[in-house]
Amino acid sequence: MKRERELRPVFSRRALLLGAAQVAGFGALGIRLYRMQVLQHGKYATLAKQNSVNERMLAPLRGVITDRTGLILAGNKQHWRALFMMIQAPDPEAVIDQFAHLIPLSPAERTRIARDIAGKPRYVPVLLKDYLDWSDMAKIEVNATALPGVFVDVGASRTYPLGDITSHTIGYVARPTQAQAQDNPVFALPGMRVGRAGVERARDDALRGNPGIVQTEVNAHGTVIRVLDRDNGTQGATVQLTLDAGLQRLAAEQLAGQAGAAVLLDATNGAILAMSSRPGFDPTYFDAGVPETVWKSWMTDPKRPLNDRATAGLYAPGSTFKPNVAMAALECGAITPSTTFYCPGYLKLGNHTFYCWRHQGHGTINVINALQQSCDVFFYHTALVAGIDRIAAMGRKLGLIGALPLDLPGVSHGFLPTRAWARQRKLLWTKGNTVIQGIGQGFTQVTPLGLATMTARIATGRAIGPHIANAIGEIVQSGRAPDDWPSLGFDIRNLAAVRQGMFDVVNTQLGTGYASRLTIPGVFMAGKTGTAQVHDLTQAQEKANYDDANLPWKFRPNAFFIAFAPADAPRYAAAVAVEHGNEGASVSAPIAQALITAALTRDLTPAPPGTIRNAPQAARSLVDHTAGPA
Repeated sequence: MKRERELRPVFSRRALLLGAAQVAGFGALGIRLYRMQVLQHGKYATLAKQNSVNERMLAPLRGVITDRTGLILAGNKQHWRALFMMIQAPDPEAVIDQFAHLIPLSPAERTRIARDIAGKPRYVPVLLKDYLDWSDMAKIEVNATALPGVFVDVGASRTYPLGDITSHTIGYVARPTQAQAQDNPVFALPGMRVGRAGVERARDDALRGNPGIVQTEVNAHGTVIRVLDRDNGTQGATVQLTLDAGLQRLAAEQLAGQAGAAVLLDATNGAILAMSSRPGFDPTYFDAGVPETVWKSWMTDPKRPLNDRATAGLYAPGSTFKPNVAMAALECGAITPSTTFYCPGYLKLGNHTFYCWRHQGHGTINVINALQQSCDVFFYHTALVAGIDRIAAMGRKLGLIGALPLDLPGVSHGFLPTRAWARQRKLLWTKGNTVIQGIGQGFTQVTPLGLATMTARIATGRAIGPHIANAIGEIVQSGRAPDDWPSLGFDIRNLAAVRQGMFDVVNTQLGTGYASRLTIPGVFMAGKTGTAQVHDLTQAQEKANYDDANLPWKFRPNAFFIAFAPADAPRYAAAVAVEHGNEGASVSAPIAQALITAALTRDLTPAPPGTIRNAPQAARSLVDHTAGPA
């Protein structure tokens, strides 16, 4: 008993200490639970939610490109695709192998997937397969547990209702580069496309839009159970062009089977109504990737369908260059409208003879008649008295060379030689060089767009600049009013002489373009024919007036025609180039005549910005798009 009485105080102290420790422990646990369940409830609720809810960005729907009436020239088509979230799969390679066992993947697709997996963050979805059909989607759903992180989603691909008719002008889209995807996470999103050519590239920022977000619930296996919320983001802006789809189709039809280009401008403000380069290509291939067989066919085609001849095709313009030479000589005072030169059919310069196309000669002739009959000898003399530097300066002033205010990439500046250029290259510039430039041959290189711009500037006397964007979203672009383009300051008498010569080309029997005069009562077209050699003839062939039609196709001359109408109140300007067409009067002039006739008989008033017409129905109506008065 005594022993028990001695131990009781010790036990009481131990019990007290143990109890205190227990109280302290439970107290700390209670405080901790209180902090977690009450004070930090929001934090841990969010963490718990993130364990089962996944958020990812969505590529925005690309904006629509329309013609001036609202007809869709570039739109979007929805399709189904399989995506893969690497972060939800412990073994991504095994998942991809299992997916490929169910839905075959081509070697190119496996290469792309491997590249995407290596270059993208794990939280960014990777495209496994595009354009799924119902059987593909069923396989994915049935095998969902074996495919953690794989899910079916809706995507969009780019469509071009007019196909190759607008391929060069509208351009195409393609996947962003790896560098772009690394610099901007939005570019890494599945289905994201960027413009690579044409309007698609020039207006990529406006067309791209802003990404959206989708919130999904996933289970422990990484399988998507349901979509909780989806914000598709903001679609890119609608870009309304100045093009008229009917005129564009007509230009393509007129050039069918040939390599060439046709440009039609509103001469009062530079709006491009049609700009066709033929042959074209199917731009939809670039969205998913061009098949090797298609690419090889493009590369081996002698007519080079990928080349945009309208804006980047460089040609010696032949006699369509003569209005520029005439304006240069008239404006500097080297000649006047009444100045004459004698054409015996040739010009002897040193030990070389430069022939006129009409070997029997034109006799004594002034600038108006020389344009009308395209007398080469007159322009040999005119080039010599004006000088190559003045001819080049006038070419820049008329828009034949230099930067144009066109909102498209890859537009060539053209080229006209000068004495300074020759000195820099240690070339001895001779009178013979100047003579040849006087008829648009030699070093002279211009584009069909440059020729159309020159024609519009001669027709109006203003510094008209070609442009193709009419409105971006709701914002109408500048340049629609004639007063937006300043006067070129030409002497009206000089302009009148060149215009009269171009009028006589088409509307008098001696004119080289008489066969292509307009048939609209009371309406007249002014123009200029041109034929440019691409293969040097021998002196004997030139002397014998050799028929170029006997040459192989690739050696025949290029054919050109420029025009504006109505001649007394110019509204439209056109330029047509047909490679190896042999004669501008017989090949290119009828194309320009058809385009200008169609433009004069149609209502080309732009629709309000943002107008979108149903593409399939509108495309079918294009058969009658250019027929009859508006």
